[in-house]
Amino acid sequence: TVKLEGQTKSVEPKHAKKPAKETKVIKEAALITTEEFESVPAYMKGRITYDQINAVVQQMNKAVVDKYKILYQPLKSMSAPVRNLYHRFVEEETKDTKGVFFIVEADIKEFTQLKLDKRFHSILNILRHCQRVREVRSSGLIRYVIC
Repeated sequence: TVKLEGQTKSVEPKHAKKPAKETKVIKEAALITTEEFESVPAYMKGRITYDQINAVVQQMNKAVVDKYKILYQPLKSMSAPVRNLYHRFVEEETKDTKGVFFIVEADIKEFTQLKLDKRFHSILNILRHCQRVREVRSSGLIRYVIC
């Protein structure tokens, strides 16, 4: 058995010549639970349903994933419109948002089919109440940070 262990150890480095690409984990907001939905005050909910809130959470997660996939791409592999998006994302980053995942309303328009109406903003209010999203307001932009 000692010889076999020695042989397997010498084989392993041959496969480890090329390290796999680092997959950067993109943080997503968790869906709202029914208990959390029940704990939201009635004046916040209005006529908004549990399913509508979770649909918005899923769409926001999709927008975050799409945005950060672009940010993690090498610049050389981007087409011109994607590169323009990349530069916009970099400009939106501030010292307050360093190292956190966030989106702005322009990203939601770009990557999802959501309408940015009054209902959407009241759902955002509920998501802030449930601590799924945090707002960072500066330089004329509202950044929605994923908690």
